[in-house]
Amino acid sequence: MIHLGVNIDHVATVRQARLTDEPDPVEAAFLAMAGGAHGITIHLRGDRRHIQERDVRLLRETVRGSVNLEMALAEDIIDLALAIRPHAVCLVPENRAELTTEGGLDLSRDPAGLAAAIARLRAVGILVSLFINPNPEDVRQAVTLGADAVELHTGTWANALADVHAMTGTQAAVDTAMDRLQEAADTAAVAGIRLHAGHGLRYDNVGGVLHLPLLRELNIGHSIIARAMMVGMQQAVRDMVDLINPCH
Repeated sequence: MIHLGVNIDHVATVRQARLTDEPDPVEAAFLAMAGGAHGITIHLRGDRRHIQERDVRLLRETVRGSVNLEMALAEDIIDLALAIRPHAVCLVPENRAELTTEGGLDLSRDPAGLAAAIARLRAVGILVSLFINPNPEDVRQAVTLGADAVELHTGTWANALADVHAMTGTQAAVDTAMDRLQEAADTAAVAGIRLHAGHGLRYDNVGGVLHLPLLRELNIGHSIIARAMMVGMQQAVRDMVDLINPCH
């Protein structure tokens, strides 16, 4: 069974737009779990544009499933993770000008810093994944750095597929992006590192990645939150779970 982590960042985005107390990410997490989610994913960004530290603490105390904290390699957030001890941490790149994460970590930028952070987090029992671009070398480097898992950035493939549907792209671009995902997944299988994937996944494309070997977890946010606005969080999550695990 492939686990679904529901990213609820954009529930907090709506709340922060008015600096009020609703909608409540904790309530959203409860409904997502009731809909069949296996865990909740949140990104505590340096600029605190959506999820706040209070949200992280409350979710860690209340979610009856895994809490996956996405975070940059920032000392204050590492310290918070060590204190709160979410079930998992996913180290991601961060650029304040971006609307959303634009690509995988550059593992060559500060390998010593990455390895040290991974070791500190793992020492207190936190599962550590690295959000990477889909290429074999990054998978092998993640193993060397001591990560428990890699999360493949599926955004390039998802965008190429959307371009085909809009008649502005080519099937060749889709195939090339999928070949890269496949090669990275094969490398992860051989290396024995846990495989996750996410970014740009939607109800109309998620079926295209389910064949990746030994895929353990998908983290999906925007598409689920968008559907939840129309049908409610519980139903939106249930719909995605049914697509990911049709025989569950």
